[in-house]
Amino acid sequence: MKLLKTLATLFCLIALCAIVVPTATADDWNRKTVITFSGPVEVPGVGQHNLPAGTYVFKILNSQSDRHIVQIFNQDETQVLTTILAIPNYRLHATNKTVITFRERPAGQPEAVRAWFYPGREWGEEFVYAKSRAIELAKETNEPVLATPVELDAAPIEALNTAPVEAVAPTGDPVELAQVVEPPPADAPMAAATQPAADPLPQTASPLPMIALLGLMLIGAGLALSAFSKRPV
Repeated sequence: MKLLKTLATLFCLIALCAIVVPTATADDWNRKTVITFSGPVEVPGVGQHNLPAGTYVFKILNSQSDRHIVQIFNQDETQVLTTILAIPNYRLHATNKTVITFRERPAGQPEAVRAWFYPGREWGEEFVYAKSRAIELAKETNEPVLATPVELDAAPIEALNTAPVEAVAPTGDPVELAQVVEPPPADAPMAAATQPAADPLPQTASPLPMIALLGLMLIGAGLALSAFSKRPV
């Protein structure tokens, strides 16, 4: 009888543990990152281009296309400030911290964000500027800048899924993308050389109903064993 009571108690404890299992966070698939800028910065995209000093949230948009689209939110994530087209950029060594790279600007001008690298990832997001602005930045920095001919100020966000991307020199002439983004090393796996691994999509169905059902079944089994243990022998 003691064995049956012990089993009943064990079943109930397992059921309670199953019910309170926490769900996984979404930070891995959308790469949510909180970033604080000590001074104003310039960003491309559809929306606000000049961000004052402050704290912002960067996320990868859950786009159905294979494009890399970044959204920047205000600190409490109640407003999307801008949506940015990006393409993968490779770095040889991943770090355990967020890395933001900038394009140097003349004194008194806000720094222009160039790329965002999520902790632990070799692939980052190189930001694409509207072509007219990209040429201006290329002249200021004397280096090529990623550009799209799409007028981002008036473009719907959906246009980013098909917007062409090129690199422009300070003269305005197109150049190879490899002059802007870092190509993978020769010994990199073929899959990584052609396209970075796709991020897992968020789960559309919560596991809580299944966990709850399992918990109820275990509780029922425990009660049945408890009742059985009380029967006279």
